[in-house]
Amino acid sequence: MKYFWKLNAVSAIFGALLGISSELMVNVYRISRIWEWELGAVVSGVDRINIGIAALSLILGAFIVWRWLEGRVSSYWSLLLWIPYFVLFVFLAAQLFPETYQGDRPAPVTGLIIIAMTIAYPFYLALPVSLGVWLNRRQKRGVPAIPIE
Repeated sequence: MKYFWKLNAVSAIFGALLGISSELMVNVYRISRIWEWELGAVVSGVDRINIGIAALSLILGAFIVWRWLEGRVSSYWSLLLWIPYFVLFVFLAAQLFPETYQGDRPAPVTGLIIIAMTIAYPFYLALPVSLGVWLNRRQKRGVPAIPIE
């Protein structure tokens, strides 16, 4: 039962990472208006944050699967279990921060980008999950998980 909660916590982290990324993309106009920053600076900052989130999810995901989920094959369930957490995160963000100004509506192409990100995300997550499982199997065989010379 303890592993079940760990798996759900990891899935919630994966869902939150994509949720934060998509919410930042949707709210660039709102961030620009409220903080009175130039739109180009906000878009550039959001792009940098999204790249950082992508790198963080690779490194953090592999480490969490390796250490916390013990590299079990059932870790692959996190490739599907992040979806309800992502939906919950986006729903809560929409309820907590409703759109009150029509100028804050994102461009229509933003929705298509988020749909593409959501479709590609399980394939993207397969890399850190597989890496974590591989590192654990390597460690169990007695070979150093990360060969540092």
